[in-house]
Amino acid sequence: MPAPPRRPARPQQPRPPVRPRKRGWALRVATTLSVMVLAAAGIGHAVVTSLDDKIARVDPFKDMKNRPEAGHGMNVLLVGTDGRDRISEEERRAYRLGGAPCHCTDTMMIVHISADRERASVVSLPRDSYAEVPAHTDRATGKNRPAHPIKLNAAYAEGGPPLTVRTVEHMTKVKIDHYVEVDFTSFMRTVDVLGGVRICTAQPLKDSYTGLDLAAGTHDLDGGQALQYVRSRHADGSSDLGRMKRQQRFMAALMAQATSSGVLLNPIKFRDVTRAVLGSVRADKEFGTGELIDLGRAMRNLTPASSEFTTVPIGRMGHVVEGLGSTLQWDAAKSRRLFKALRDDRPLAPYRTRGKRALVEVAPRQIRVQVENGTTVAGLGDRVDRQLAATGFRTTRTPVNAGRTDVRRTVVVHDPRWDRSARSLATALPGAELREAPGQGPVLRVIAGADFKKVRKVRAEDPDRGEFGVVTGDEVTCP
Repeated sequence: MPAPPRRPARPQQPRPPVRPRKRGWALRVATTLSVMVLAAAGIGHAVVTSLDDKIARVDPFKDMKNRPEAGHGMNVLLVGTDGRDRISEEERRAYRLGGAPCHCTDTMMIVHISADRERASVVSLPRDSYAEVPAHTDRATGKNRPAHPIKLNAAYAEGGPPLTVRTVEHMTKVKIDHYVEVDFTSFMRTVDVLGGVRICTAQPLKDSYTGLDLAAGTHDLDGGQALQYVRSRHADGSSDLGRMKRQQRFMAALMAQATSSGVLLNPIKFRDVTRAVLGSVRADKEFGTGELIDLGRAMRNLTPASSEFTTVPIGRMGHVVEGLGSTLQWDAAKSRRLFKALRDDRPLAPYRTRGKRALVEVAPRQIRVQVENGTTVAGLGDRVDRQLAATGFRTTRTPVNAGRTDVRRTVVVHDPRWDRSARSLATALPGAELREAPGQGPVLRVIAGADFKKVRKVRAEDPDRGEFGVVTGDEVTCP
């Protein structure tokens, strides 16, 4: 039974302030894979085969034992390092890219491609996540080190790709099938070759740290502006939370641009994109022509609505660990459910469908419902219960009689403390009456009346109120 909502329910409580740090460029990692995969979808086998020679190879699975059991679908670990060797001094000054690299992973994502090649799920793993690395040999000192706590992005510095993969698998219990690593110097060039990316913003975004300055409205960003957009942490006061949402928005826009711009079918543009991207890529030895073509075919089946983005659920911000400082501690229960969904090849937002749904304040899966039949119509309670459950509501699956049979208008009976949930449920029952019952508790009662026809499908207005905070590509691209 869910805990009572805290009042006031809106706005959401702000996250604790986060200390300034080097800014992650999450979307550049996805940019690289998207271009490689989309290229494979649009260009012939002979051209894709020639790309193998341009990809540097690494062995992230060397001597690995006791790995998680393979699930269904394909899991790719995307890693972005903070290398800046190929950035010009002019670019450093223009886009505030100064400072020494830490030789660690600036960005990390698990990209899951479903077995039926109809869905892509992207899970970001925050760089400051509290982690425990297995025993290993430190690549800098050559000394054996026992298992110990670190920040997730430090696994790369201590043990390179093998320790990074081992740590991620240890934390998620998800078996990684392929590893792709990039630095970030090709990001601006790639966006420019694609002809820019269209971004929509409901409010002005201005950040003196990155130089970002966008008015409210629609903008076609070139490579430099796109870099500022995905790096910004100080544009709207939402710190890392806002940055992650902008990165998700950018990823969806990039995929839409790449598939609609004709770059895949234009040999000249394709050549320029591959030159801009592949020189900065390292991948495992098995990630070759066959995998590129396979992923390319998968990408052709994907639509914005079938791509979903989220960040691993955080249970505690600012978790201080001696010797590490402030870390992010994952929500253990939610994280287990999230990664189990990946292993089982299930959508991360199962209550979303491709059909249109009415917007509500609270996600159906967060609302418990007891259905009662208030009429003489046999089986009406069962029908209402089944339809509500199919829409995502947590019904008891045991409808009962209301004790009266003359109810003409369907009623939603609710404790006043659960008023937002009651309004969301009433939206799914057009014409229903709201009736308060102080002290009733978190379970809402639906007394089905003679006016009932069918349940209207609904979805949460704010995706972050879903269990994993999932957004789909069609929700974050420009209309």
